[in-house]
Amino acid sequence: MNPATPEALFALLDGLGIAHATVAHEPVHRVSESRDLKAGMPGGHSKNLFLKDKRGRLFLVVAEAEARIDLKRLHGPLGATGRLSFGSPELLYERLGVRPGSVTPFGLVNDRNGTVAVILDAGLMAHDPVNFHPLHNGATTAVAPGDLIRFLEAIAHPPRVMALPEPPEDEAE
Repeated sequence: MNPATPEALFALLDGLGIAHATVAHEPVHRVSESRDLKAGMPGGHSKNLFLKDKRGRLFLVVAEAEARIDLKRLHGPLGATGRLSFGSPELLYERLGVRPGSVTPFGLVNDRNGTVAVILDAGLMAHDPVNFHPLHNGATTAVAPGDLIRFLEAIAHPPRVMALPEPPEDEAE
């Protein structure tokens, strides 16, 4: 696969009339590494979970960075078969054209066969703007939440926006 470049992504956003702003920064791989960086960027920041179910169906769950998600119960609301597991780095690159640490809903531009279902956390979508890596983790791109949905619909990945199940209070993460 020849994955889309950030420049191709930005050209697509421009073509759709979607305003976007990108800030370059040191590469970050985990939410915990990016807290200080995000403090200077307005809006909602995300963690992106590339998951598969027992039948091999794929899901990209785009959640608010600090959201607590009950992965043991998430399969139910998603309509997945059995418990969810993380997709391998190889499968992630094959489908979304990104590496671990760079997972982003913008990577769905590379899922040309529409094999990955996208779920947007309602908590994240309450922010404006929403921020994601532009196909690599050395920058962050901000778009309006409605424009993220327009982008996903334009690339044939209509998202489901939903509240994600949280773990019970008595369970440690």
